[in-house]
Amino acid sequence: MATEEELPEAAEVSPAPEPAGGGGGDDAEMPDAAAPSGSDSDSSDSDSDDEGAAADDELRIQTLEQSLREQPLDYETHVQYIQCLRKSGNIEKLRVAREEMNKYFPLTPKMWQEWAKDEISLSSSDESFGDIEKLYERGVQEYLSIKLWRDYLDYVEEHDQSVSQCTPSGLSKMRNLFESAITAGGLHVTEGSKLWAAYREYEMAILITIADANDEEREKQVQRIRTLFHRQLSVPLTDMESTLSEYKSWEAEQGNANDPGADFDGVPSNVASAYKKANDMYNERKQYEDQLSNAGTSEADKLQEFVKYIKFEESSGDPARVLVLYERAVSELPVSSDIWMGYTSYLDRTLKVPSVLRSVYYRATRNCTWVGELWVHYLLSLERIRASEEELQHVFERAIQCSFSTIQEYLNIYLTRVHGLRRRISDGLDFQLIRQTLTDAAEFLSSQLDTKELLRLYAYWAKLEHSLGKDLSAARGVWENAIMKSGSVFEVWEQYISMEIEMGHVHEARSIYKRCYSKRFAGSGSEEICHSWIRFEEENGTLDDYDLAVKKVTPRLKELMMFKSQEEAKVEAYPNPNDNSNANDSSQKRKPSKMANKQQPPAKKRKENPPKSTMPSNDQGSNLQSGHSGAVTTVEVGEASREKVVASMEMKVDGDSQIGKSSSNEPKPSFYNDKCTVFVSNIDLKANEDDLRRFFSDIGGATAIRLLRDRFTKKSRGLAYVDFSDNKHLEAAIKKNKQKLLGKKVSIARSDPSKGKKSREAGQASQDNLPQSSGDDAKATGSSGPDNEVPKGDAKTTGKNTCFAPRAVVKPLGWTNKDEKKPDGAGELKSNEEFRNLLLKK
Repeated sequence: MATEEELPEAAEVSPAPEPAGGGGGDDAEMPDAAAPSGSDSDSSDSDSDDEGAAADDELRIQTLEQSLREQPLDYETHVQYIQCLRKSGNIEKLRVAREEMNKYFPLTPKMWQEWAKDEISLSSSDESFGDIEKLYERGVQEYLSIKLWRDYLDYVEEHDQSVSQCTPSGLSKMRNLFESAITAGGLHVTEGSKLWAAYREYEMAILITIADANDEEREKQVQRIRTLFHRQLSVPLTDMESTLSEYKSWEAEQGNANDPGADFDGVPSNVASAYKKANDMYNERKQYEDQLSNAGTSEADKLQEFVKYIKFEESSGDPARVLVLYERAVSELPVSSDIWMGYTSYLDRTLKVPSVLRSVYYRATRNCTWVGELWVHYLLSLERIRASEEELQHVFERAIQCSFSTIQEYLNIYLTRVHGLRRRISDGLDFQLIRQTLTDAAEFLSSQLDTKELLRLYAYWAKLEHSLGKDLSAARGVWENAIMKSGSVFEVWEQYISMEIEMGHVHEARSIYKRCYSKRFAGSGSEEICHSWIRFEEENGTLDDYDLAVKKVTPRLKELMMFKSQEEAKVEAYPNPNDNSNANDSSQKRKPSKMANKQQPPAKKRKENPPKSTMPSNDQGSNLQSGHSGAVTTVEVGEASREKVVASMEMKVDGDSQIGKSSSNEPKPSFYNDKCTVFVSNIDLKANEDDLRRFFSDIGGATAIRLLRDRFTKKSRGLAYVDFSDNKHLEAAIKKNKQKLLGKKVSIARSDPSKGKKSREAGQASQDNLPQSSGDDAKATGSSGPDNEVPKGDAKTTGKNTCFAPRAVVKPLGWTNKDEKKPDGAGELKSNEEFRNLLLKK
């Protein structure tokens, strides 16, 4: 039972003092009349102090209310708000605040005790009994607390008229309540005996009230008490010896004499046997209980002790004892996801009782909302017990509104929902539910998932559209949408083609190859798509189809091979000065043919920091070698091709100047140096700039907010940059890290763009510098679609960024002089006659 000090301050307000002189004579009034004037001054000072404290409390309450409106899922703010309202005595607001907190979070047993005691102290009639009884019932369902159960039992026994009058309905109600308490906590090793004792005391009080009843009724009540003793003596609890002694004394009072010095004299043999077994069980568990009762044990150590204890109980094979131990663990460690995961997994494996599973999973996800795996298991468990679609939909919607640490957890919840809908589609569910769920998942996750997981989502979606939705155009639409968003990812095209091939659509697969073989892909994707097309035609096409594929991809492969050789030559021409290893030896081992000529070909001259290079002599020429799949292609550049090299260089110079002219007329993008900026991530996708401005309004100093949005959908990506006026405000903003904005914990860190610059340049260099084929198919198919656009920030392979040799230098196999045509733009070359002559002289 709670002590008097635990009662709320609102209930401790004493009546105002009556005026002096109520029962005394003049002498009694004199002290007040003759009181020094200083007492009035002290009283006025006290009143002013009280008024100031009340004003401070009211201001504090208003501040907390504002915080809860902005962040309704802030647990600590709810607790502080309730404490301030209890102190102020505003009972109406206090009720609303408690209900609002319990809507989002479970309340601790102490908070339920305070709530019930506040209501009891304010109740003036029996009409409030039902409401208070419901409060207790809600409290004991959230956590196992022997104290709260005792308060609940005492309240009903004292305030329920049917119970206090010992009516048949009252007796039945009270006994059922005691049995519920025994079921919940009667196996609690250290505190369960308190519930057993309270149950026996109640039945003994009933025996006294029926002392004048007939012998049969009295004997029936005696037997009920005896049964309670026998049941308790078979349970391993503390103070079992005192319970046995109490039982023998009670039996002696009923006329059954026994020897107090002998342990089991007068005790039935079956009860003695059960007692010995229970005592042995208690001795086995005593070491675990001693560890848990250690006051200096940290939460981490207590968790480990509970885990050991639970494993021991599970090996004993008694589910009831395991459940009580789990309830004890979650009551002491309510936000330990390991405990809740173990508890729910045990129930799924062993008990499988629908009502228990629902209750435990509901409480688990209220205590650990941020654990995605718990939500996944919750949905699967509901599906196993044949829960309704409405219940599953409700749990799923609760799950996706939570804040998780990784995007993978959101994906798992979405996929679990889709898997469940797929399994139950035969029950009459509409396929539109699956389609809508996948649409929502793609819209929410596509900007944050990595390529592998995104492909998994799209592939599964397209498969379901074809197999369950029976809509081939919708399946293709899934991949077309993926290409619009990630057309530069090789695996997206590969998966699209694989789907068409698996369905036997050879013509459609060939059309996709024609669309993508000339695209730029990271790594070796550009070569792989070309070789994949050749293999496809070998296995599925006619000879004409095969010849056409070879004709298309051969120039592209040569182009890529030239690019690789020039990249390797560039590395050899500019060795890393920090590399002290024997680079010459290693390069000779790998490519001995390149050591004889380290100079760059003319077409590879760079504008920035140009090296001192010489044109190849008339008789020697220049050899460029590039290897692909073991083959080596040698391109001779001699006197005959020098004119074309110069012409191509002039075209490049002209192109650079044209690009410079065109770009100069375009508005320049804003440049941010991020000197006093924070980077905010994990933002709720519904949040906008105004929400971020309000989030930082308490610290002030925000000068600009840049919310990053998707290039195509224009929707928020959950990321933002916020500029501040000075470092003082910047540091204050960083301290708001992990605070919640619209229910999600945001991550805030100082923006430092220099950190990722090198890694970004290195990661993009290989892809951005890859040559983009200018073949006819690249122009004819999908040239106007979004997948053919160069993303912002990517270097276009035109002008000075074109690193591969001009096509005029690289002659395809079978080339003759008859095939040579006058190059486009020949008229423009005449305007550069002076530049050509200068180069020829050199």
